[in-house]
Amino acid sequence: MSRRARVIAALTSIVISIAAIASADDAPVTRVNGLEPLVPDLASHPYRLDPGPRPYEHRFSVSPSFGWLGSDPLFSFRLSYNPNPWLGYEASVGHDHGQSVDALLHTLSAVVRRPMPGRFQPYATGGYGMMLVFPGRSLNADAVTKNVLLGGGGLEFYIRNDLAIRADVRQAAVFGRQRDREGVVVYQYTQETIGLAFYRTLQP
Repeated sequence: MSRRARVIAALTSIVISIAAIASADDAPVTRVNGLEPLVPDLASHPYRLDPGPRPYEHRFSVSPSFGWLGSDPLFSFRLSYNPNPWLGYEASVGHDHGQSVDALLHTLSAVVRRPMPGRFQPYATGGYGMMLVFPGRSLNADAVTKNVLLGGGGLEFYIRNDLAIRADVRQAAVFGRQRDREGVVVYQYTQETIGLAFYRTLQP
C-alpha cells in the first residue's frame, strides 16, 4: 500500500470514529474542583452540531494542511473569510519540496458553496497565484516566478461547530517557458491536500 493510500485510510478511520462518537449519548459534564467549563455546551456535547445549515457568514478560518502537488509533497497554510453565507475569499501559502527544486506557491481564491445541514459541506474554488521556483544547489540559476491558475473543489467534514476536516483537489495550470521552444508553455499539476479548518465568527 502506498503512502498516499495509508494516509487516506487512516483519515477515513478517524472520520468514522468521530461520527460514531457523535451519534452516541453524551456523558455528563465532569466538574474539576467545582469549576464550570468556559463553554458549557461545548463541554457537554463536544461533537454535536447546531441544527440547520452551517453558518458561514462573517466567519474566519485558519487551515493548515498537507498533501501533494503532482508527485511532490506540499505543505500549505490557508486563511479565509466569508462575507456572506455562499462566498468566501481565501489566501494560501504553500511549500513544495521537490527532488531537484523547491517551490513557494501563494494564491488568492474564491470559495463558493451552498451551506447545508449536517457534517458534510462541499465547495468549489478557483483562483490565481504565483509560483516562485528555487533551483537546487546543483544548479547555478536564479529563482523563477511563474503565473498559476487553479480550479477545483473539496469537502469539509465538521467534527464540531468550530472545527472541520478539510480535503480538496485542485488542478493547477503553471505558465512557463521551455528550452528551444517559443511562446508560453502550460504545465498541468494536480494539487491534493487534507487538513483542519478552525472557524471563528467575526462580528460585522
